[in-house]
Amino acid sequence: MGKILRETAKPSSKSASPSSSSAPVATSSTSITETVKGSHHFKINGYSLSKGMGIGKYVASDSFSVGGYDWAIYFYPDGKSVEDNATYVSLFIALASDGTDVRALFELTLLDQSGKERHKVHSHFERTLESGPYTLKYRGSMWGYKRFFKRTALETSDYLKDDCLSVNCSVGVVRSHTEGPRIYSIGIPPSNIGEQFGQLLESGRGTDVSFEVDGEIFAAHKLVLAARSPVFRAQLFGPMKDQNTHCIKVEDMEAPVFKASLHYMYWDTLPDLHELTGLNTKWATTLMAQHLLAAADRYALERLRLMCEASLCEDVAINTVATTLALAEQHHCFQLKAVCLKFIATSENLRAVMQTDGFDYLKESCPSVLTELLEYVARFTENSDLMFKHRNDVLLDGSDINGRRVKQRL
Repeated sequence: MGKILRETAKPSSKSASPSSSSAPVATSSTSITETVKGSHHFKINGYSLSKGMGIGKYVASDSFSVGGYDWAIYFYPDGKSVEDNATYVSLFIALASDGTDVRALFELTLLDQSGKERHKVHSHFERTLESGPYTLKYRGSMWGYKRFFKRTALETSDYLKDDCLSVNCSVGVVRSHTEGPRIYSIGIPPSNIGEQFGQLLESGRGTDVSFEVDGEIFAAHKLVLAARSPVFRAQLFGPMKDQNTHCIKVEDMEAPVFKASLHYMYWDTLPDLHELTGLNTKWATTLMAQHLLAAADRYALERLRLMCEASLCEDVAINTVATTLALAEQHHCFQLKAVCLKFIATSENLRAVMQTDGFDYLKESCPSVLTELLEYVARFTENSDLMFKHRNDVLLDGSDINGRRVKQRL
């Protein structure tokens, strides 16, 4: 190892003074203000049935996210203001999540359904705003129009078709940030640790434990399994560990399900369920996801359990929802359970679900869930006037005299 030598410069009579030798330092930065845009399509079926619910009462879209905030569209069939005496319909966009001084641009479009594309558009985009973007002070703040459309004109227009209205809403959340000079940048590749562990499993190198599952043998690594699952950690290294840790027999599980569990523990991803089942049908993948969820709960693989819940939520169907609900109850999957109850509780689904074999299994294995289901159906079909009354009590009318900017708390 060489030494580091330090050279001391001799003073020079010609050396310049500090003030004359140091160059002035110039720096720069840039402030960037831009919009994060998103849109939502809100379809209002049964317009004529919504009339008469009362001034200030509304139907609302599902919430949607743009720019880190949640938003919702509010349509008032009888108008929002008492002074208009239900002459106009009102339309607003509201901040539906916590936020303070959120600056945004909006566009509300009532779609022409005749094909002539004569849409009714109120937009902030692509035009100069004298006072800049609108500022929503807090959750529940709104922007829109109390006199959006005269009701008699709306009901004879091309905007209403088959008792249905169609509304598009675009939101542009204004964001600002400052950028300074970047002296250097080094690209960092994403982590591939899952791929490396997966290749270790596939190679079979260094395996020190085997599992017999439904007549098939699976080789693995004790340390990997113990690191991923507290259940395997206790089984392989705990004080009550299995006497034979070289080959462990797994009961009550099918081989493809155990293979999928191993895949997750090494790769940290869900395997291809179509490939595992050998069938390209939703029913087969749903069945595999159900079994895999049970395996995830058995081995305390929380993230895998949530991934299976998410997959099952996306594929809820008449012929599988009852068994999925039973599974959610048995394995304490509360989010999945709520999705299943909501799906079954609709009048068009309930009768069909009750005819399935899965519903018979649900009655036998989880009878207590039937009571919850009945309560859920009762809540779901509760008189709409009571629901609207509750919402109206919470929503305070705080619009300005033009009805275009409303700030109120939900």
